Amino acid sequence: MKILLDFLPILLFFGAYKLYGIYVGTAVLMAATLVQMGVTYALERKLQTMQKATLALVLVFGTLTLVLQDERFIKWKPTVLYAAMAIALAVTVWVFRKNFLKLVLGSQLELPDAVWMRLNWLWVAYCLFMAVVNGYVAYYFSTDAWVDFKLWGYVFPLAFIIGQGLYVSRYLKSDGDVVEVESKERR
Repeated sequence: MKILLDFLPILLFFGAYKLYGIYVGTAVLMAATLVQMGVTYALERKLQTMQKATLALVLVFGTLTLVLQDERFIKWKPTVLYAAMAIALAVTVWVFRKNFLKLVLGSQLELPDAVWMRLNWLWVAYCLFMAVVNGYVAYYFSTDAWVDFKLWGYVFPLAFIIGQGLYVSRYLKSDGDVVEVESKERR
């Protein structure tokens, strides 16, 4: 049920896009995300930080998409967002000596600091990769091809999330306690 709820706005966007175009698809995505977050809030009585951020980004950039009506903006905004996220994650570590992922997810997941740091750098690399790939497709392909890429390109985040889950699972016991695998890796 949760997976369907998570992917419903995306599926509705692609359906609306194929039938009515990018701007109707964007409006459907915005409405579906609002409904999705409303249902999530009704079921769980709270929204996670990432859910709030997703809602804000969808509404802000969706509104800009509808107001500007510029295909270049639509295609390039993921590149800008991914690059900004990579920069923010790197600057948070280098300048502020904080790990943003740990700040956001640390209350839900207990991991050694070295693992949090590796995850942070993996996210930086992933975001840079996605920025480059999206930029390439946005520059060299049509809007229709770009939208198809966005649909089939979901393999990248899914593979990244599964790989990240497998990596993190090595450090957790079945009851949620942290396993000291770190010292074994250094030998």
